[in-house]
Amino acid sequence: MPKASKVKKKAKKIKPITKVKSKNLTNTKELAKGPIKISKTYVPKETEKYMCEKHKVFFRMKLQEWKKDLVKSNNEALYNGSMDDNSISADIVDQASSYTDKNVEMKAINRQIKLISEIDKALARIREDTYGYCLDTAEPIGLKRLMARPVAKYTIAAQEKHEKNEKVHADD
Repeated sequence: MPKASKVKKKAKKIKPITKVKSKNLTNTKELAKGPIKISKTYVPKETEKYMCEKHKVFFRMKLQEWKKDLVKSNNEALYNGSMDDNSISADIVDQASSYTDKNVEMKAINRQIKLISEIDKALARIREDTYGYCLDTAEPIGLKRLMARPVAKYTIAAQEKHEKNEKVHADD
């Protein structure tokens, strides 16, 4: 029988762990601590630094919960709406009423789908660190406005300007 040859394994060199360099010191501290956790009762305060990690986590959670609720209600509406398709009435008034109801329901679902898209865009802005700042002026939108409308993209003044421009172009 031939002799079994021994194969020498090369020892792998272990590279030293390098620290991630960050532009600001808060990110380095946060990387060391891990992800920020907030309580369910946490509410952003004006006294805290604007759009600190706590604010971002709060709004991310709020937007994700809102999106989950919208998707759930849309699925229920679509499921329940499809169940009513079998009830075709001979009465023309009942048919018209059913058609109107379905039309209103579909418009509401379409509005919610657009809102889900806006929520996705807001979540992307959180990841890009642009959430909470006006897309036109780069000024802070403000916590009160974001609490009322978490998908807000503009300050109140910039939003009014956009709406005025939309109205002018709609009149053309």
